[in-house]
Amino acid sequence: MLCKKVIKCKIVKPTLEKRKALEKEYNNLQIYLHTLDDWGVYSANKQQAERFYKNIIWGRKYPISMRKDLLQIERKNNKLSKYWARIRVKSKRNLWVAIKPHQDIPDDIELCESKLFPKKGEWWLYITIQKEVKPTHVHNILGVDLGIRWSATVCDLRTGQAKFYGRDIREIRGKYFYLRRKTTKNFGDIEKRKVNDKLHKISKQIIEWAKKTNSIIVVGDLKDVRNGNKGRKFNRKISNMPSFKLKQQILYKANWEGIEVHFVGEAYTSKTCHICGQRGTRTNGLFKCSCGCQDNADRNGAINIAKRGLGQVSSLGVVSDQPELMEFANSKNSSEAIQLVGW
Repeated sequence: MLCKKVIKCKIVKPTLEKRKALEKEYNNLQIYLHTLDDWGVYSANKQQAERFYKNIIWGRKYPISMRKDLLQIERKNNKLSKYWARIRVKSKRNLWVAIKPHQDIPDDIELCESKLFPKKGEWWLYITIQKEVKPTHVHNILGVDLGIRWSATVCDLRTGQAKFYGRDIREIRGKYFYLRRKTTKNFGDIEKRKVNDKLHKISKQIIEWAKKTNSIIVVGDLKDVRNGNKGRKFNRKISNMPSFKLKQQILYKANWEGIEVHFVGEAYTSKTCHICGQRGTRTNGLFKCSCGCQDNADRNGAINIAKRGLGQVSSLGVVSDQPELMEFANSKNSSEAIQLVGW
């Protein structure tokens, strides 16, 4: 299976000559796309633009689309940067620029079509890479419950160990919601950067856990919760949850590592006992059932999500040791195996 990902690279300290060459190519491309007047765009960049930009919206700026065979990445490890990229523009066929990627660029990958564009006075190169990934046989399931108090509660179905992530995201959201009500200042970019940084760290930790335990990841789908009518305050909290972005980050990072991700309905998972299957009560984050089970409600929900995932994938034969997993999931002693992270 071929998997793709995008590595965001900032062009580091381009000289005045290089900056002018980039600006000229970019501005001439905008003129060509909107008027079809050829003011001097590198032929391959023009062909890529014609291929990708079919319906041009007046006034919109479009990145320079770079063909994979015209982009070259080299490791140089000099004082300016670890990585350098060779790009092609009309005024300078071989333009070498220092780049700073948000992560290391692997050696065993294939370069794909990439984008070059300016943003807030800086130049960025978004490099698309791909590699062949072979799914591995797995022996476990991680259930991921997305919520309000915790952005993600993750439970290992084999051991019952639970970890809670993202309470600080709720605090960030609450802080900037309060500030927006008190002032007209726009905090959108600051809030977005802080939340995105937290989400990347959470998704990375979940993927590392899945790799370490050789697990499938099963994520609860919140669409049933979002469709509910529980009041304006609850709906605002739901809308502020970065659940969609977190799901996307988990999905693309897992695909890159060859880890399977499944999505199941999350309705009633935190109110259904993971031991006996009966409806219980949830009060202030505590779940209680008439069978005697008492557990953290989010952890209870994560176990139920993992069990739904086990039922979904069992017919595919991708999970071994299913009896052992179900035996633990239905054990009353499983509530003792809980680890709080960030509590």
